[in-house]
Amino acid sequence: MSHFNDFNNAQVAKLPRHLKQFIVAQNYEKYTPIDQAVWRYVMRQNYSYLKNVAYYPYIKGLQRAGLSIEYIPDLQTMNDNLGKIGWGAVTVDGFIPPAAFMEYQAYRVLVIAADIRQINHIEYTPAPDIIHESAGHAPIIADTDYNNYLSYFGSIGAKAMFSAKDFELYEAIRRLSILKEAADADDVQIAKAEKELRYINENMGEPSEMALLGRLHWWTVEYGLIGSLENPKIYGAGLLSSIGESATCMQPEVEKLWYNIDTINYAYDITQPQPQLFVTETFQNLIDVLEQFANTMAFRVGGAESVMKAIACKNVATAVYSSGLQVSGVFTDIGIAANDDLTFIKTTGPSALAVNGKQLEGHGKNYHQDGFSSPVGKLKNAIKPLEDYTAAEMIALGCFAGNNTKLVFESGITVKGNVKDVIRVNEKVILIVFRDCTVTESNGNILFKPEWGNYDMAVGEKIVSVFNGAADKDAFEEITLISQEKTHAITYDEKTVKLHQLYKSVRHIRDSGEHLDQLPEIFNQLKNNFRYDWLCALEILEIVYHKKIYHQLEKEVQIYLELKANREADHHKLINDGLHVIKNPVSQLIVND
Repeated sequence: MSHFNDFNNAQVAKLPRHLKQFIVAQNYEKYTPIDQAVWRYVMRQNYSYLKNVAYYPYIKGLQRAGLSIEYIPDLQTMNDNLGKIGWGAVTVDGFIPPAAFMEYQAYRVLVIAADIRQINHIEYTPAPDIIHESAGHAPIIADTDYNNYLSYFGSIGAKAMFSAKDFELYEAIRRLSILKEAADADDVQIAKAEKELRYINENMGEPSEMALLGRLHWWTVEYGLIGSLENPKIYGAGLLSSIGESATCMQPEVEKLWYNIDTINYAYDITQPQPQLFVTETFQNLIDVLEQFANTMAFRVGGAESVMKAIACKNVATAVYSSGLQVSGVFTDIGIAANDDLTFIKTTGPSALAVNGKQLEGHGKNYHQDGFSSPVGKLKNAIKPLEDYTAAEMIALGCFAGNNTKLVFESGITVKGNVKDVIRVNEKVILIVFRDCTVTESNGNILFKPEWGNYDMAVGEKIVSVFNGAADKDAFEEITLISQEKTHAITYDEKTVKLHQLYKSVRHIRDSGEHLDQLPEIFNQLKNNFRYDWLCALEILEIVYHKKIYHQLEKEVQIYLELKANREADHHKLINDGLHVIKNPVSQLIVND
């Protein structure tokens, strides 16, 4: 199988290189028997809670996505199943940048963290894990209206403008989640990272497009409800994968509001239970609200205001001329006329030119390594935009290869030099290359001198769109493949290996129905050598309770667990929830789903 698992899923195979660099191998064999038991415990709890409150038939959804309650999903099985509904899945290492996450969604690929939470984080983990990503997001993917919303959201989100603060916030969240999951984490370091994150969070300033879209994503994809205000159902993955919040969110004290464009005014705190949730009547309404917001975004609005967003971003963005020419780089300056029209745009540092998302030959960031600047607007006294000139009109203007010419824009910018080349794409003039060229503003300020080399003048009356990132990401971005060795196998001590063996034996007994006589001895070992463990004892009780044999053992294990629940505050709810599911078995309910 390929490292990218892409040969057996059409959607994953279509991913561009700059997205493939985040993919890591799942390494299924690294999941221990305890990991498998953690998956099964959470999934049984989920189903027990969700059978009455989830919007869609949970088990059918799981099956259609290639998931089961019994085993951690294998990525290839998921891809085989998701492929039938036009989706795919990949495993990544922890948090990836939000724009990349959105782009995966646009390509109809689910991003799944390869790791699974430890048993001591069974109810909640600050880091992304396979339970949240696959059990939360995947089951509802089979709903066509919903998966259309998800991929459409990705295509909009991938274009959203960031602020420099958004990048700081992402780095701070990633740093904290890595620290919290590290085996040798230092409490002082964690406290410092939490303080830094709090400070950045409290000083974000005016929210960017991406921050506002993040709110729409949170209140729908993660925490959304559907139906009526009085009796809504859950479809948000954050609620579906949280044992606790999926139950408490239906309480009357959690306010239910209709989902509409005003929802962007509600910020969220990922560390707190949500004080209110938003209900949509239909998934189509989600698309309508997203469309309403998208109409205000720089990629649709263009103009000076949108280039200002790019300057505030301080990262690579793309401005699109009305001719179709795309300029990618870090934008640092613009010229604005008295009527608020743009007169020129400027990038600093490595920049590139593209059309339709494909870099123009010879115009990559090595050629334009010191930046790019060019006028925007119409020529003075021109009857139409320069990009629409025919070959004959260009000759009449004196703008043809080998000729000295002078172009004067309405803004007062003058370009004077020898024409080296006129580049057209799709009948539009997009670029004029000058030798020996001088560019000046009406006040005499010099924008370009002949000794700086050839002058590439972008052609276009307006900037019609501005979006995040480079136009041709594969050509522009450094592709540094993330090593498959990223997640190292943990070496377990002898005692933990013995505990794994007990879990494995219990699973084999449950699956095969054989060797039941070994259960008393396994329970003995747990009692004597692994007093801290609670989940394996629950699994033993489940077997003997349903087999209606070994009544003495059943009584012993039940008392052992009840005492444990009363003595150990951390395990009280977990054990009692486990006992509830044993007495009200999931397996009998699955048939009717």
